[in-house]
Amino acid sequence: MNAVTVSGNGQNPVLEWAPAPDPQPRPEEVIVNVRAAGVNRADLLQARGAYPPPPGASGILGLEMAGVVEGTGERVCGLLPGGGYAEKAAVHRDMLLPLPDDWTFVQGAAVPEAWLTAFVNLFFEAGLREEETALIHAGASGVGTAAIQLAHEAGAMVLATAGSFDKVSRCIELGARHAFNYREQDFAAETLAHTGGKGADVILDCVGGSYLAKNIQSLARFGRLVNIGLLGGAKGELNLGAVLMKRLRIIGSTLRSRPRQEQIAITKAFRQRYWDKLTSGHFRIVIDRTFPIQEAGQAHGYVGDNRNIGKVVLVIESSTR
Repeated sequence: MNAVTVSGNGQNPVLEWAPAPDPQPRPEEVIVNVRAAGVNRADLLQARGAYPPPPGASGILGLEMAGVVEGTGERVCGLLPGGGYAEKAAVHRDMLLPLPDDWTFVQGAAVPEAWLTAFVNLFFEAGLREEETALIHAGASGVGTAAIQLAHEAGAMVLATAGSFDKVSRCIELGARHAFNYREQDFAAETLAHTGGKGADVILDCVGGSYLAKNIQSLARFGRLVNIGLLGGAKGELNLGAVLMKRLRIIGSTLRSRPRQEQIAITKAFRQRYWDKLTSGHFRIVIDRTFPIQEAGQAHGYVGDNRNIGKVVLVIESSTR
């Protein structure tokens, strides 16, 4: 098969479409002939040598894909710990979700990582409830566009941050009550202003260190901060006095490194609760653009420059169905 290979130094990796060994399925795994693969920040980090795959996982980039199961012809999408940027991927059968007939492979590849990440962190980790306030950072990202819709569907008041007028507008279209341009507005001040001084009950944050102090300011009493990324660094200023007095919880969360059975449980819970709504068009799968998989390097540059609203998807053989 062919797959995206990585060479060069860490800061300037070279991504090439080149021959690679076929995956060897383990018990309970199937081979999927991949037609499209979603691009995630984790892929950019792994290409630079900053986010190695979990032990035993494929070293090939790619955490989500859509394609056809070898031998059965089933059209599926799914999450995997690595190996999505390839013509073939070995995936645990219980991690797969069935694609409806009217969905393209591009739509399918845009779902697993973003929607499962938003789902598990809003509801499993943060315990978001109806009538609470959720602040979603990077609201125009793949995870952000999913999180806004899921939180809104759950009856929460949604606030969001984004880095441009167009991105702020898109957040509001998707269900955010208010959205703030973090380049021009103080999101902590805006959050407090729009909650009558109370603050947000839940914050979903992919930025990390540089946002930590303002996140603590933005939280309501008994608030929960769920950190899912470190785009702003791993270290920040923490006011422990505020954490104590407001009885806050700070939760670190990743999806890729969770045990397989936990990932399966998350996938099954999402399928039971939201899959019918997602496949019926109740929610919007926000896709910015596609790239041929031979241009994976350009796709990484596009995402790295924060140009996308929603997902960027790699397409194999220009096949979208």
